Amino acid sequence: MTTNNREISWINFNERVLQEANDESNPLIERIRFLGIFSNNRDEFFKVRIATLRRMILLANKNSEEQMILQDKLKQVLQQLDIQGKVYTNSFISVIKELKKNNILLTNEKKLNKSQQVYIEEYYKEYIHQSIFPIILDNFNASQMLSDSIIYIAVNLSSEIENKKDEHLLIEVPKFIPRFLELKTEDNTKELIFIEDVIRYNLPFIFSKYNYDTATGYIIKFTKDSEITFDNDVSKSFLEIMSESVRKRHKGIPVRFIYDEKIPKSLLSKIIKKLNITTKNYQTKSGGRYHNFKDLMKFPALKPELLFNPMPDLIHCQLSPKKLVFSQLRQGDVLLNFPYHSFHHVIDFLREASLDSKVRSIKMTFYRAAVDSMAMNALINAARNGKKVTVFMELQARFDEKANIKWTQLLQSEGITVLPTLPGVKVHSKIILVRRKQAGEDFYYTNISTGNFNESTAKVYSDFSLMTADQNIGRDASIFFELLETRYVAPKMKALHVSPYNLREFLEKKIKTEIANKKKGKDAWIVLKINNLADPKITKLLYKASQKGVKIELNIRGINIMQTGVKNYSENVNSFSIVGRFLEHSRAFVFANSGDTEVFITSADIMARNLDYRFEIVCPIYDEKIKNDILNILDLQRKDTEKYRSLNEGQLNKYVRKNAGFAKLNSQEAIYNYWLNKVK
Repeated sequence: MTTNNREISWINFNERVLQEANDESNPLIERIRFLGIFSNNRDEFFKVRIATLRRMILLANKNSEEQMILQDKLKQVLQQLDIQGKVYTNSFISVIKELKKNNILLTNEKKLNKSQQVYIEEYYKEYIHQSIFPIILDNFNASQMLSDSIIYIAVNLSSEIENKKDEHLLIEVPKFIPRFLELKTEDNTKELIFIEDVIRYNLPFIFSKYNYDTATGYIIKFTKDSEITFDNDVSKSFLEIMSESVRKRHKGIPVRFIYDEKIPKSLLSKIIKKLNITTKNYQTKSGGRYHNFKDLMKFPALKPELLFNPMPDLIHCQLSPKKLVFSQLRQGDVLLNFPYHSFHHVIDFLREASLDSKVRSIKMTFYRAAVDSMAMNALINAARNGKKVTVFMELQARFDEKANIKWTQLLQSEGITVLPTLPGVKVHSKIILVRRKQAGEDFYYTNISTGNFNESTAKVYSDFSLMTADQNIGRDASIFFELLETRYVAPKMKALHVSPYNLREFLEKKIKTEIANKKKGKDAWIVLKINNLADPKITKLLYKASQKGVKIELNIRGINIMQTGVKNYSENVNSFSIVGRFLEHSRAFVFANSGDTEVFITSADIMARNLDYRFEIVCPIYDEKIKNDILNILDLQRKDTEKYRSLNEGQLNKYVRKNAGFAKLNSQEAIYNYWLNKVK
């Protein structure tokens, strides 16, 4: 069975993000923010996938067949990225022109009027100057200390004084300064300037006292391997090892260097020499005047009419703020669907647990926590109220290690038990377990989510979150936490399925059951809503199911290695992707099961890392109303005409339903209205 290239499939996903930037039905400022999302995705791709391919090439035997295959793969991926990069540049230019038509201008330091010049001189002196510490390149021998999360201005100083040589420096743009500064105008036009242009304008002020006549600045950008290396010192705790590893991340092997194409050759040569930039390690390219376009995600909301229409958080129809959450859960399970529902329901659940005299303990896992996490504050308050609080904080969550280390230290200082991380195995499941004494016995309340317990991402990530008083689920959740505490004791559960123990086995069994049912002439089909499909074994089994006549629907946001919609091969599989206003992040498995439909939610994607090397949970949905809710939401997405792209062969990223005579439907807007109608 042949499969698609995983890296190319990811590039195809980012193309869908770029399509959103080019979609004129999206509000203009939202389109420019999609350009930022695209750029951020691209940076992470270099940090993770390109860096991984480079490491694999270095580890392979020199001139071996394996190394040549990897080199060809890397070359193919980089070529695709280059093609996509040119499309991005054209998209950026197009959107900037549209902004101008709407009286929003991006200006630079060379186009300022007198009053604007005075304003940015004053702004620089008050907010920026005290944080500027130029690095003299001639004296610099620590290139590994440079960070790829910071914008650098390479400065060329020249003087008319005889025999006074040009000087070359680097300036770090302070991270805490907003990237865009709004300038004062005399009409209804809005003008923005990049903060690096504010610094460029003030370069003469910075260096005039050193007798230089001209100071010019050029942006350069680094991207480094984000992989963390571990110290094997057994005398250190894993928290200490992770803290040191995060601090050393800036020493990662560089994978990309981009510079302003107008940079003087002498300055560029000095940078290349001093920073030890070689084509062996870097993809070195000239570019435009600006880099780090990920900051476009925070493009100012200058005009409300150029933004998405507001969708205020909804109160779930089963959760009245006037009643206790526990008593309402005893009446029936509740499915929260973020970002449509308010995340405050989760905070209320934790707050009530922290105050309830009958609650004995609260246990919770975190993969990525918000910067100012109300969930963390609720747990701290619970500990102060005498509850036994246990937290598993995943210190290995890529790009969030530093924040998670900070939270770990704070929780420990409050007397909260923080379970030690499992080196090499991530806990990716999202679960809260509250143990309460009722009628003299332990009674469990459980919250299992497909996404992080994070107030920030819950506003933009689409996720399912089940709140339940089902005791089978609760007891299994208790076993799951015992598993994290006791390590590697194979769990025996009635309701939940957990990787790396039996999730793969569970999934294979369900697919094989559908194959068997089809052979018997029974109702047989599969629906998988996931972020990524990249596991070869499960993919092979899905091919088999398709060829046996099982109808399969794949609703995949990102990577899909399966070749679908191919006649006499995978014609029974339809794959599509929804990329829109919200990031599709919820994961659900649905099986026909001979007419008795089974629905599961999960934190896991169908990738080897999720099935074999992470702690993930698959949770059954027992409540028939909630089953119907999930099935209705999946149906709305398959009927989408605005954000539905095909992933089938020959139709990749095509809006196959948009102009095909179907009634116009934006599934994310329809899902919001679906929940809104329940509130009414």
